[in-house]
Amino acid sequence: MQLELRHLQAVCRIAEAGSLGGAARRLGVSQPALSAQLRRIERVTGGELFVRGRNGVEPTALGQFVLAKARRVLSEMDALGAEAREIATGAPLRLGCILLVLLDGLLARTDLSMAGQEITVDLEDSVTALARMLGAGQYDAIVYGEVNDHEVRLPPGALARTLVAREPFCIRLSAGHALARRERIDLAELAAESWMTLVEDDDGGPEALVAACAQAGFSPSLRYRIADRKMHYDLIAAGRAVSLSQPTAPTAPGTVMRPLGGEPITGRIRLAWNRATVSARQAELLYRAAALAYVDNVGNQPFHKEWWDAHPEFHPVLD
Repeated sequence: MQLELRHLQAVCRIAEAGSLGGAARRLGVSQPALSAQLRRIERVTGGELFVRGRNGVEPTALGQFVLAKARRVLSEMDALGAEAREIATGAPLRLGCILLVLLDGLLARTDLSMAGQEITVDLEDSVTALARMLGAGQYDAIVYGEVNDHEVRLPPGALARTLVAREPFCIRLSAGHALARRERIDLAELAAESWMTLVEDDDGGPEALVAACAQAGFSPSLRYRIADRKMHYDLIAAGRAVSLSQPTAPTAPGTVMRPLGGEPITGRIRLAWNRATVSARQAELLYRAAALAYVDNVGNQPFHKEWWDAHPEFHPVLD
């Protein structure tokens, strides 16, 4: 038997998962089948690649050597596929996003920065769906958010880079609200309000809101879940609800946005891509386009511009 790419992938997945069972699930095969495949690989390499440890399987010295070589070979194959696809004509780059404020600007920025490269953009409500579709090859790259400590699980073969490391969520409420003239609002002061439920329900946002409200001494009344921006804003302007918002969101008639005291809920924005279909150059261009689209909106709310200028450690890296 000769070693093939699938054998190298199997060895890497076992190391990443830390167990044969976990690796088998990621590879979509049964554990006995993966165990048999590992034995065949070990016969070719001349010895055991993994031994059982306290926390699952651990690579032997030989296993570490094979892993290093396997990762290098797989990385080169990914680069080959991505760069060849970039050169090929008629192969658009497929980008998936959730509803982030930077989305509108991202479309214009990618048109400028990806000159000569056709790009398609689709909007999804679910971060989990975005990650699954990235793994299934339906998207080449995705832009998504994570709230507080939530981490989106990405598929094998995906690379990720943080665009904005931290942004404090703020509150949008009616301009006629009793708290509208306050410079900053404590979450506990909103205990009696009806809330807009966040459209994305799998980025950690709903759990973060409920946990923060519990810490403030109340359980939020989650009454509305509306994706249409105009209807969303109209309900708030009418005083029927309040909502969390990205601090870069634009103003809307009849509403105001205010920072929350203590920054109880924060988000971050990330870019992930399939390293087999997106070259390093394309990933860098996408990162820059998304980062600039975010920066374009920083001044929408003066309080966020002031916060942003005081926290350069959270800015995207733009050379």
